[in-house]
Amino acid sequence: MLFSELKCKDVINIRDCKKLGKVCDLEFDECSGCIRKIMVPGCSRVLGFLNCEPDIVILYKDIRQIGPDIILVDIN
Repeated sequence: MLFSELKCKDVINIRDCKKLGKVCDLEFDECSGCIRKIMVPGCSRVLGFLNCEPDIVILYKDIRQIGPDIILVDIN
């Protein structure tokens, strides 16, 4: 899967069924090439410049499923 495909998917938290946003960045292990974390913006990049939350960091172990349109995660 390409990053351009990954960043178009909505990230949904299965604990409360809330849409967290779309993937904006990721961190990967340089040695293994495996994804460590994905990041979702804490607020809208267009309208959230005044009162912006930090990005939501989701560990790879918390990703439950990557589907054709969404990424399901399990975070507190």
